[in-house]
Amino acid sequence: MEQGPFIPLISDYGFKATFGNETNTLFLRTALQALIKSPVPIREVQLDKNAFEALTLDSRSGIFDLACTDAEGNHFIVEMQLAHSPHFVQRMKFYALHKFNTLVERGRFDYANLPRIYCIAVLEKSILPTANYHTLANLRNEHDEPVDEQMTLILVKLAKFNKPVAAITTDLDKLIYTMKTLHNAPADPIQWPKFWNEEWLQRAIDELNTRKMTPEERFQFARYTAINAEAVNAERARLHGIIQRSLQKGLTLEEIAEIHELDLEYVQELHTLLNNP
Repeated sequence: MEQGPFIPLISDYGFKATFGNETNTLFLRTALQALIKSPVPIREVQLDKNAFEALTLDSRSGIFDLACTDAEGNHFIVEMQLAHSPHFVQRMKFYALHKFNTLVERGRFDYANLPRIYCIAVLEKSILPTANYHTLANLRNEHDEPVDEQMTLILVKLAKFNKPVAAITTDLDKLIYTMKTLHNAPADPIQWPKFWNEEWLQRAIDELNTRKMTPEERFQFARYTAINAEAVNAERARLHGIIQRSLQKGLTLEEIAEIHELDLEYVQELHTLLNNP
């Protein structure tokens, strides 16, 4: 498959090259401010260790796609999810609550003056019944009055975003449009939307322009692509085995999808590939 002029921003390499750019954090800072809908600019941000250890012997450890802290001490967790994951909100809660427990432990169980935690997920597929492409959620009562805003979950559903360029005015919409469309953009800047000339987006676009990559960057991109392909093939082989064994036991594709928390269309696609290798 021919590689276009731009690497997808939502790919593993694209995410690391833009959100995870430690040399220049302008894109990350502006994107975070837009995602949390804050009127206050984020002037400084520091990337944190993204692997976390279990708090107790019988609890789980894990890895964030990206973790960082701003100058005010607010904590951000950012996750990119391309596969269909209907229970991803539960994973977000696990990440956010793990961070909360870590902060409380460090403060010797002092719950006063805890910094804010923002757990952000960018999802290619839609997992919520809501029509909005951007959801900001925290603890509220039945009258929609805030009970606690120390912890906030933010979900971006790319599949729900369909604004034309002419209707895009906010940094949030500019960001989501770029995430969803950059890899299909023409090489000629004359055909780009005008807001792609804004410095924060231009920096990200330059990082993803294959024509501006150094030999080392090309090597890293090829490495990420190979690793991802191997992972996809391994996961597909694993699921093929599950489908085969489940069908032999008399389960339907619908039951297989429900039991293993998979998208039914994906299970049907794998079943078709299984019968037509």
